[in-house]
Amino acid sequence: MKKISIEIPSLSENIRIIESFIDNAKEKYHLDDDIYGNIMIAVTEAVNNAIKHGNNNNSSKNVSLSLSLAEGLIKFRIEDEGSGFEYDNLPDPTSLENLEKPGGRGIFLMKHLADEVAFTERGKVVELSFYMN
Repeated sequence: MKKISIEIPSLSENIRIIESFIDNAKEKYHLDDDIYGNIMIAVTEAVNNAIKHGNNNNSSKNVSLSLSLAEGLIKFRIEDEGSGFEYDNLPDPTSLENLEKPGGRGIFLMKHLADEVAFTERGKVVELSFYMN
């Protein structure tokens, strides 16, 4: 199994670093364009959530991202230094009363773009898994 990781301070402009990390992984592991697009959106969304909601934009707290590659599976693990959240009780962004709300779609998006989404450590860790064809 191959594994690479990175840690960034919780600043929204550091999303550029995450995008470069994913671009490098695309080159290094020859990811297909279709899976690459899903990875880029889902992982940057997860990191954004970790920065904003997990660490409350506190630049003294870090977000770590690791990628592991095993047979036919690429997995991203995003971890923040926050106190976690109730990931089982999130409002459905597709229900009528939530359609006009500006936020609340990130996890919904992740679940649709990744093959598997798992939350651990009270929501401080999210793992996004993508099957490679």
